[in-house]
Amino acid sequence: MNLTHPYEDITTVYYALAAVLLPLFAFLVNVCLPGKRNKISGWVSTLAILISTVLSVLVFAGIWNREPLHVQTLWFTIGATKLYAGILLNNLSALMLLLVSLVALPVHIYSTAYMGHDENYKRYFSYLSFFCFSMLALVVVDNMFLFYAFWELVGFSSYLLIGFWFTKSKAVQANKKAFIMNRIGDVGLLVAIIILFTYYHTADIVQLFGDNAAVKATQISALWQSIACVGIFLGVAAKSAQFPLHTWLPDAMEGPTSVSALIHAATMVAAGVFLLGRVYPMFNSAELDILAIIGCFTAFMAATIALTQNDLKRILAYSTISQLGFMIMAMGIGAYASSLFHLATHAFFKCLLFLIAGIVIHQMQHIKDDNNLDIDPQDIQHMGGLRKKLPVTFIAAVIGSLALIGIPLTSGYLSKDGILVQAFEWSDSKSWVYRLVPIFALLAGLLTAFYIARLIVKVFFGELRLLKHHPHLKIHLGDGGWQYRIPLILLAICCFFPLFSINPVIYEQSWIVGGLKQNIILDRLDIYHTIIPVGATILNVFVMYFAYNMYVKRKTFAFPQTGFLYNLSYHEWYIDKFYNTVIVKPIMALSKTASWFDKYVIDGFINLLKNTVLILSKIAAFIDKYIIDGLLHLLTAIVQQIGNFARNFQSGKIQYYLFSMLVIVLALFIYFLF
Repeated sequence: MNLTHPYEDITTVYYALAAVLLPLFAFLVNVCLPGKRNKISGWVSTLAILISTVLSVLVFAGIWNREPLHVQTLWFTIGATKLYAGILLNNLSALMLLLVSLVALPVHIYSTAYMGHDENYKRYFSYLSFFCFSMLALVVVDNMFLFYAFWELVGFSSYLLIGFWFTKSKAVQANKKAFIMNRIGDVGLLVAIIILFTYYHTADIVQLFGDNAAVKATQISALWQSIACVGIFLGVAAKSAQFPLHTWLPDAMEGPTSVSALIHAATMVAAGVFLLGRVYPMFNSAELDILAIIGCFTAFMAATIALTQNDLKRILAYSTISQLGFMIMAMGIGAYASSLFHLATHAFFKCLLFLIAGIVIHQMQHIKDDNNLDIDPQDIQHMGGLRKKLPVTFIAAVIGSLALIGIPLTSGYLSKDGILVQAFEWSDSKSWVYRLVPIFALLAGLLTAFYIARLIVKVFFGELRLLKHHPHLKIHLGDGGWQYRIPLILLAICCFFPLFSINPVIYEQSWIVGGLKQNIILDRLDIYHTIIPVGATILNVFVMYFAYNMYVKRKTFAFPQTGFLYNLSYHEWYIDKFYNTVIVKPIMALSKTASWFDKYVIDGFINLLKNTVLILSKIAAFIDKYIIDGLLHLLTAIVQQIGNFARNFQSGKIQYYLFSMLVIVLALFIYFLF
């Protein structure tokens, strides 16, 4: 192992290694604990992630804006090629290590209460710890093959968590869908890794994509470079839910809400953006333009779908897809640091909103159970007026929503408006068609303001809509204990600008943007830096006020719940139906045809051969038994009778011998006479 770094640096590496391995240790301990509902398992996992968070802070302090640490050892040798594996700690990996653990900690605390009555409490925390281990390892490994291994483990552990309630058919269908969609991306990523290894004879991330990147120093053929980039994009699109591989994410809401908070915040869906950050130097300008277009389309499409959804978690799922689209678009326009900045800010406010959704759904479930109602506790059409019953949850929800929209003084304002500003600047150097990218991104931001305002007013304002049809409901609601409140408060604090920048309006002064070396030079006197933030803020406030009047005051018109645009949004752009019609149904029909052909043609032919052989064998057995064996038995009987007859002349009496001689003489006489 390379130990040429100073003692303090090696200590930092050990801290990082311990931060990664502690959740794995918690997983192993939980597996060994007796009972399905052993409450010790929750605190074992929580303590492990707490220590990992502390160690991640120490690692971050020792790495940020300093020389990267790269410790590796020989893994194995293939011919003359030596393959090394180890840990790479630079600004990107240190940021992600800290971000994953910081978001996972409140989710663990929250889960100890949220999953407290579940029959499989221990299994839940075992899966959760294994998931955290996989994600933490993913962000620090220095080898693309190891990266792929932990990429797969992240997918596998998310499969287990999404299908945690496997007795529900929807949960089983959801985790199968997530698994299949991610396998498409995984195949693409694996192909890209094989191409890079074949061409450069190394899987070392530093050698491939570092400051002296091999992918830039040596020109790979255009064809193989394009294939590798397509493979990487497939991996990114699957993990980070980009069009056209995004449809698994809304269905993944069938898992526990705390799982949704973790998967949709800084872990699984962030892995695709992190992958782009790792391999960014290998994309050329044309490929980056395609990334920008796909990211922008995903952001806009998902925002339009969220407008008409009534499932609380599904709205937030499409919000996640939309925000991930912003991050991919930012990578495409060259705003590398701003993309990762938005990844960091989004992690906190989206995790907060999902945890809030969990509390609201939990309380609606109590109303349903206490009153024996047949309702969907996740349907926002049944909610309303909950701000009076859940004041802490309501305040946290408002803070998280403002950060998501990008209102000044929030972290989302810095990261989101920074992307929009750079998108308009990027389009200035392009043809007029590319100006549609920032325009549609701006529209997606306004749609975000509308759908999240709609969610807030429908859930927390007005009166509880269930009372209209059930005026005598038993209602006992509350924010819950400290395990609910503390995570909300911590995450709400992280939604404000001071955690990321001293200056609340200039995104370039964020320590994340500064530390990740923004690749493009920006002019603060550019008019976009004034028009976009101010204009977007004014428009967002107007849209929120419009939504409030529309759904609470009823002073504005209501959107017609018919027509092409509404149906397009409500049915999620018919993408799932398209997949079912064009891909799933033909494959099912083909499989049924193949099954019929196998059963009635191939098996029929085999059965015909079998029956023919059986009949022939029976005929052969009959001939053998009754003809061949019968003939042999007949000959045997004749010989035996002749023998018996001849034996009578061997009795030793002379008169028999004389009689025999007489018979023979007579026979010879007759023969010669005639």
